[in-house]
Amino acid sequence: MSIPTPPSLTDGIADAVGFVGGALAGFWLGQWLGMDIFAPGYGNQSLVGIVLVGLGGGLGLHAARRWKSSRRSDASRD
Repeated sequence: MSIPTPPSLTDGIADAVGFVGGALAGFWLGQWLGMDIFAPGYGNQSLVGIVLVGLGGGLGLHAARRWKSSRRSDASRD
């Protein structure tokens, strides 16, 4: 049985970069589609823009964690 390793600083930085990068990608996609999350009120376009930012952040975080786990499995094979 393997002992789980505690999270390191690089894990946190990778998670943060993935989340922020994905959220920015969602934000810019929303801007490109004409959905301003900073528009006054909570209209349909604002809400869809907010959802895009949230989905982008979640997908970016997921991609960062998959990248970290693939790097760990590659290192263990060497």
